Amino acid sequence: MEQPDYSFESAALQRGRVRIAGVDEVGRGPLAGPVTAAAVILDPENIPSGLNDSKKLSVKKRDAVEQGIFDTAEVAIAHASVEEIDEINILRASHLAMERAVAMLDPAPDYLLIDGNLIPRGLTIPCEAVIKGDGKSLSIAAASIVAKQCRDRLMVDLAQQYPGYGWEKNAGYPSKQHREALVDLGVTQHHRRSFKPIHKMLYQD
Repeated sequence: MEQPDYSFESAALQRGRVRIAGVDEVGRGPLAGPVTAAAVILDPENIPSGLNDSKKLSVKKRDAVEQGIFDTAEVAIAHASVEEIDEINILRASHLAMERAVAMLDPAPDYLLIDGNLIPRGLTIPCEAVIKGDGKSLSIAAASIVAKQCRDRLMVDLAQQYPGYGWEKNAGYPSKQHREALVDLGVTQHHRRSFKPIHKMLYQD
């Protein structure tokens, strides 16, 4: 199984870069809740063990690794709201969340490793896109973990206020329980109205 390593970061360091941030987002697929992004600058002398693509780690493992990231690295987390997702579309909103996370790092990074195949257009810092980066770069893997942990907790909180949709388990993704609850309980203010299943429920003839 492919494990992320520090080779992308090492290559940037050799080119004279000093503050290299991995950037990733989580929550593009759900029907509800914000999209969340994180930017993480690892300390090359003190990289926490267990870093991997957040989707490959159990909740228990993510909890342990997350603590290691916060103890050793610089971390920034940002969101784009449901309203922003509906207004500018999910891809642009996920890029907006990434841009916000990067802007929160102080001092600013001088190089970015972005998960995916597109670079957010609002970024002015030199960067490279890394396809499936959370499985290749340790910095992006760290960003994927803290972004997922943050967003999952946020959806657990929202689940207390809007019970029945199963957000504490499905994080807003279209699980069977979530889809059935939409029919039974209706659409909440946290649902993405531009997403087809929600749009159809609200605006069908």
